Amino acid sequence: MPNINRMVPNNDADFLVTMNPVSGGVYPDIRDRSLQMEKILERINRKNAVIGVIGLGYVGLPLALEKAKAGYHVIGFDIQEKRVDMVNQGINYIGDIIDEELADTVRRGGLKATADYADLADIDAVAICVPTPLDRYQQPDTSYVEASAKEIAKRLHPGMLVVLESTTYPGTTEEVVLPILEAGGLKVGEDFYLAFSPERVDPGNKVFNTKNTPKVVGGVTPACTQVAAALYRNVLEGEVVEVSSPAVAEMEKILENTFRNINIALANEMAVLCNKMGIDYWEVVEAAKSKPYGFMAFYPGPGLGGHCIPIDPYYLTWKAREYKYHTRLIELAGEINNYMPDFVVERSMQILNRYQKSMSGAKVLILGVAYKRDIDDMRESPVLEIIEKLEKCGAELWINDPHIPAFTVKDHHYESMELTADLLQSADLVLITTDHTDYNYDMIATHARVIFDTRNAMKNTKNIQGDYEKI
Repeated sequence: MPNINRMVPNNDADFLVTMNPVSGGVYPDIRDRSLQMEKILERINRKNAVIGVIGLGYVGLPLALEKAKAGYHVIGFDIQEKRVDMVNQGINYIGDIIDEELADTVRRGGLKATADYADLADIDAVAICVPTPLDRYQQPDTSYVEASAKEIAKRLHPGMLVVLESTTYPGTTEEVVLPILEAGGLKVGEDFYLAFSPERVDPGNKVFNTKNTPKVVGGVTPACTQVAAALYRNVLEGEVVEVSSPAVAEMEKILENTFRNINIALANEMAVLCNKMGIDYWEVVEAAKSKPYGFMAFYPGPGLGGHCIPIDPYYLTWKAREYKYHTRLIELAGEINNYMPDFVVERSMQILNRYQKSMSGAKVLILGVAYKRDIDDMRESPVLEIIEKLEKCGAELWINDPHIPAFTVKDHHYESMELTADLLQSADLVLITTDHTDYNYDMIATHARVIFDTRNAMKNTKNIQGDYEKI
């Protein structure tokens, strides 16, 4: 517990000057904690609170921008100096952000970025939006979250709100973050407030974004939930859903993405089986969609990608071991989805074999590297694995992606080639791996000799001249 030195008079309440053993600094501790909560809620509602966001990536920067647009002064923290410099110059690097909005917000002083965590001392509320990757053993790596919590702990002060937004396993907020923050002597729910509120970012979604997507909030105590929810209600247009604990909010996020993971695995397995049986899966699913209840359409593809769906279920499988439970369905779904890049390569070989063409030396034009349409995000993209496997088979690879000008796979650098009629005609196989709307599918249909469409991207294209197959 902190060492109480002396009492200092204050107009609102008696303050006790205390020593923070984590930082070595001195801060006041408000004796009347109900008054403290009133004060932070007042600052939030009047938008006098200074807001911090740690991690300025796909989640953090849009969140920081929305908070600044709502009228708060926002400080973004990131260890990447390049990101900090770009934000402070008003230069956008996230696809879902409107360039002019970021530039205008920075220009008027609503948002600034820094790599100096000392500025956390001036923060009233801070959101942690750092990566939570898996290690080589498919176990959660919480090192970025822990590092952020330690930086906050050094500057933690009475009345401060801390919200973890990084997707993680149930229990992280209370088992990992809370002990770090309470090590300085302040007590959660009384001296400071801690909650979990999962990010719900869907890159490329034209309808739902950070601003209008409903937000789930679970605090360690009811007071924590109340303070965190108040902040989000002052920033977002979407409904703020309060739950009873951080663990519920953490599990809710895992459920969202595990639901998609498992259902996509079902679609992928059905597509593989339909191919073997000579049935068009895409026609099957369109017919199934006619049922007005009890069915939700999911679609197959070359594999799973992105920052959530391929990764999040493994947080739960790892945590389940603590309770001696084997999440069989989740792990089986992972196996099916992980097989899809192999399936794409196998099918590509079979298609070429029909023309007495070996994959070794074949000219394969890959259309799309991003993990989903109309974005520049390659995180966990299955296309990267397909490229690596085709390389090992000896294929000559040509790549085009209108959103990704250049990238590297296993030290092999690729640049996006201009998509021309000559390029299409020269390819032994055109492999559509991302269904970008930028593509002129009529031109592809006219000039490509052999097409393997893993996304059903050409479903509305007529007059396909060459050989055409779908996944």
